[in-house]
Amino acid sequence: MAKIKPRVKVPKTIAAGEVFPVKTLINHKMESGQRKDKAGEKIPRKIINKFEVTFNGAPVITVDVEPAVSTNPFFEFQMQIDGDGELAFKWTDDDGSVYETSKSIAVG
Repeated sequence: MAKIKPRVKVPKTIAAGEVFPVKTLINHKMESGQRKDKAGEKIPRKIINKFEVTFNGAPVITVDVEPAVSTNPFFEFQMQIDGDGELAFKWTDDDGSVYETSKSIAVG
């Protein structure tokens, strides 16, 4: 499997009180757990099952992802902040793997 690298797009600076978009994409080949390999054995489920975002440690959004999610899940949402800070992003996989990244935003 290729290296899993999350991508996030947020503005570097915003005006105080401005509503802005947050876009995320993680390259991840999902496996539903329903398919079988050449030997007829079920291929174990492997999906991103949780997506979490915090701003300066405070929760922003938490998504419990279900098996119907597509490969390379994309999430987009809007938010608003009053001061500078850091958005932290975390994706959790069925096998316990955690993929994280963060982005700083300045209010100016």
